[in-house]
Amino acid sequence: MKVLLLGSGGREHALALALSRSASLTQLFILPGNDGMAREGQLVSGIALADHAAILDLCRTEAIDLVVVGPEAPLVAGLADDLAAAGFAVFGPSKAAAQLEGSKDFTKSVCVAAGIPTAAYATFTDHAGALAYLREKGAPIVVKYDGLMAGKGVTVAASLAEAEEAIAALYANEPAAKVVIEEMMEGEEASFFCLIDGETVVPFGSAQDHKRVFDGDKGPNTGGMGAYSPAPVFTGALEAETLARIILPTAREMVRRGMPYRGVLFAGLMLTSEGPKLIEYNCRFGDPECQALMLRFEGDLVQVLHAAATGALDRVSVTLAASHAVGVVMAARGYPGDYAKGSVIRGLDKAGTLPGVTIFHAGTKAVGGEVTSHGGRVLTVAATGTTLREARDRAYAAVDAIDWPEGFCRRDIAARGLARLGQG
Repeated sequence: MKVLLLGSGGREHALALALSRSASLTQLFILPGNDGMAREGQLVSGIALADHAAILDLCRTEAIDLVVVGPEAPLVAGLADDLAAAGFAVFGPSKAAAQLEGSKDFTKSVCVAAGIPTAAYATFTDHAGALAYLREKGAPIVVKYDGLMAGKGVTVAASLAEAEEAIAALYANEPAAKVVIEEMMEGEEASFFCLIDGETVVPFGSAQDHKRVFDGDKGPNTGGMGAYSPAPVFTGALEAETLARIILPTAREMVRRGMPYRGVLFAGLMLTSEGPKLIEYNCRFGDPECQALMLRFEGDLVQVLHAAATGALDRVSVTLAASHAVGVVMAARGYPGDYAKGSVIRGLDKAGTLPGVTIFHAGTKAVGGEVTSHGGRVLTVAATGTTLREARDRAYAAVDAIDWPEGFCRRDIAARGLARLGQG
């Protein structure tokens, strides 16, 4: 099959690598990709992901059999609808179904209708109403922007002042913003991924990520500073409970609403004393969770994603290796604030030859035969191992082999999992 992969980050590099290893692949096009992904497929430039007409023309010209949409924004904008209307198989939900990520208020309404365990909440479109509710409930409390903000639109406020500041910032940027305020749940977080085609659900593994920029979960939220899979805290019993109480009811409710979900559904979970509760949904693979998951995936990803896209998910299965995978994000100094571009990154070839190591590119650019930084989150240095400790040690050995003074990373990725397994 001829496949078109849309996106340019570390997540898409991981998908490109897994797709390129598929026996059923004949040719892989990547739009726009990045320079580090060139060995996995043919990069396509000059077309914006928002230009649906140009993407459709490309699909027709190249006779594409499957389109895999990596990031969430094109899905929320309805790209899958346009592709499907033109007769192309697309892995990714419709615009209506993508509201599960595009609108936190929509997701809460699904939870209420289907009896899905989640945090108590209220939604506001005016600053005064949000403040009044906040002062009634007190802190700690969670403030969320009801829209896409690349994983950064959430404030977990320990104090009333912090919550008021978060709300003020949201309404300063958008006077009629929709804001969701919810109770703060207590427990350990985990990420769970499933492929869904209507009411057919196939699990695709668990992971835990690290959202804060600095060690010890300090500093502001980011798009993600590292991840590991599987998540030791997410036992088989918890997976079964999550499927029964959260994922399957969601799939059925979406069918009931006339907007069946098709694609990957990423559930952010809080594992509370009362059982797993939904924090939020994402309508795509996580970044950097995808990098860890794809290193464990065994099989023909093209075949699996095509089955999900064409209503044949019940005919395939997903197999993940029993190994562990750890991905460490290397970012430009200053991220998630202001950062410089153009610094040279050396030692990638040496690091990439270490046992079990794979380096995924995100914000890189080839200039004069050298790899340079061209973004905030620049690389995910990932590794597999028979134990979580081995995978973690291999990933950091590769990080230490990379010569990039202008970059940084967290040094405690997977620490929680290691402690749980007694491997710390």
